[in-house]
Amino acid sequence: MSDPKSSPINKVIIPIQAFIQKEKSGGLVLGISVILALILANSPWHHQYFQFLEYKLGFIFNGEPYLNLSIHHWINDGLMAIFFFVVGLELKREIVAGELSEPGKAILPIIAAIGGMVVPALIYLSFNPMGEVQKGWGIPMATDIAFALGILYLLGKKIPLALKIFLTAVAIVDDLGAVLVIAFFYTSDISIINLGIGLLFLIAMFIGNRLGVRSIIFYALLGIGGVWTLFLLSGIHATIAAVMAAFMIPAEVKIDEQVFIARIKKHLKRFSVADPNNLPTLTNEQLYILEMLSIDNK
Repeated sequence: MSDPKSSPINKVIIPIQAFIQKEKSGGLVLGISVILALILANSPWHHQYFQFLEYKLGFIFNGEPYLNLSIHHWINDGLMAIFFFVVGLELKREIVAGELSEPGKAILPIIAAIGGMVVPALIYLSFNPMGEVQKGWGIPMATDIAFALGILYLLGKKIPLALKIFLTAVAIVDDLGAVLVIAFFYTSDISIINLGIGLLFLIAMFIGNRLGVRSIIFYALLGIGGVWTLFLLSGIHATIAAVMAAFMIPAEVKIDEQVFIARIKKHLKRFSVADPNNLPTLTNEQLYILEMLSIDNK
């Protein structure tokens, strides 16, 4: 029987999957992207570069455009939302059964993030106590923590795990705080209706979590089609929706280890004695065993 890994599609997919699973991958992609952006922004093609970022993409329903946003906007509210969704999943894992599972350890990054927002704002106000420029106090509050995380993960195991977790928590709190400041002090048009419906979708995800729903499609539809979309339409930055949705994803897996091991051994034994057909495809018996193995793994 031929090796499935030798198929043309797997020769492309497997290396990509291996790259994505490496801890340093995110930092490498971020660094390369920054270098390319700097080169393009300062090149003779910078006008075309910025025009490309302003090109709008969206959907048309009954002749009306929806989510008709620029590529720049899609990056900020789409790709950054994915980034903070992943960060939120990592943070939840640490809160449930990791470095931040103890309240004493969890409170430190929260205090650090709040201090990192309040102190720069106070410094700004001390230099600009009056006039129109006083309204800019929220600008120094936001920090681009993604670069710090990218550098940390690029260094890999040379950086202590506790430092990575600490900075990840600071990133979440800092981003949420900065976005809330923008929402409450710098945004004049917030759709309460869209925000309320988005929160209802978030509650539905929470209920599904508590009821034991483990379907990826369920959380994808509610998270992307409901929470993310409606938060975006409400005028609040979509990264908040991404973090909140991440905390609704199930993290607790209740399983009897001995029962699970016994089931896996049973299926492996059946698969080892199943008659092969000496063809590139599996037999019906083998497919059935793999299907049962997949069900028991859920």
